[in-house]
Amino acid sequence: EVQLQASGGGSVQAGGSLTLSCAASGFPFDDYGIGWFRQAPGKEREGVSCISTTEGSAYYLTSVQGRFTISSDNTNNTVYLQMNNLKPDDTAVYYCAADLIWSCSLQAHKYHNWGQGTLVTVSS
Repeated sequence: EVQLQASGGGSVQAGGSLTLSCAASGFPFDDYGIGWFRQAPGKEREGVSCISTTEGSAYYLTSVQGRFTISSDNTNNTVYLQMNNLKPDDTAVYYCAADLIWSCSLQAHKYHNWGQGTLVTVSS
């Protein structure tokens, strides 16, 4: 059974940093694409970043490029999202997702396995 456990959310002031973790189990971690998505109140879920655990290629939402960094620890089956210079617009529930797809994707419909969300609140 695929399990994804997201953690690391919290409340910070604008300009602050947080690191989210997505601990995975129940599937061959090295073969999957893993993505981070977020959903703010009243808005659609959007892809923030993703990484191919096979080759390490990574992609970012334009608005977070240069501020967020995704990384994969294949030894511990964990994907991290380092978020720096956080802005109030980054406030959302953040989810990690995984699926057996080529490379990875920022499109939510391509993922069938989702973890529970972790709330990130950025105050101005």
